[in-house]
Amino acid sequence: MMPTPFDPSPRRPMQPSPDEFIAPPCQASIRILYEDEALLLIDKPSGLLSLSGKHPQNLDSVHHRLVQDFPGCTLVHRLDFGTSGLMLVARNKAVNAALCRQFSERTVGKEYLALLLGHLAEDEGVMDFPIAKDPPNFPLMKICDREGKPARSRYRVLAREQWPHGAGSLAVSRVSLRPESGRTHQLRIHSQRLGYPMLGCDLYGGQAHALAGRLMLHAHRLDFHHPQSGKPMAAVCDCPF
Repeated sequence: MMPTPFDPSPRRPMQPSPDEFIAPPCQASIRILYEDEALLLIDKPSGLLSLSGKHPQNLDSVHHRLVQDFPGCTLVHRLDFGTSGLMLVARNKAVNAALCRQFSERTVGKEYLALLLGHLAEDEGVMDFPIAKDPPNFPLMKICDREGKPARSRYRVLAREQWPHGAGSLAVSRVSLRPESGRTHQLRIHSQRLGYPMLGCDLYGGQAHALAGRLMLHAHRLDFHHPQSGKPMAAVCDCPF
């Protein structure tokens, strides 16, 4: 008998606007995994903003911390507040432009690891759901065939697990996710639409939100070319969950 996908409630909680959100203090450190004269590869902790927010209490961020030791550095891309893992940082404007070009041309390979609620019916597949802004529920996004921009993600099940939960157990799938586009909240909303929301996701997780102390999404691997030497780079960051 095939497992039944979890069906999260379509009702969404009201979310604070980016100007109202105040990030709790993040005590975890940024790990520098690789460094040369052109770039940094770092491990971002969950619960740290990529860039400082408009609210004065949201000054702490990846960029704010790094620029203290690496003046002039810029973020080539961002990770959501709750997402941990690999980030690529340019140490000057020319390197930033070259790396941003690779991202815009979609020549950068990205792999994430995640924990989803439920045992996926298929071992692998493609999530091809267009994503659009959802103005009444800003900053949430929505799946919309008419207004959405193309968004495609591949998934592969790494393990189907049973977690102790209350008097019983909880079905959880450990998956590899490879986004082929870079829409806002893409992996989280695609997983929700597939019927297996991401554990710890406050935006699209439904009941899965309260099942983990953090968003169970980690940027595990980046494949790109060094902006100066052209050498292929395969960066990996171990998953903490």
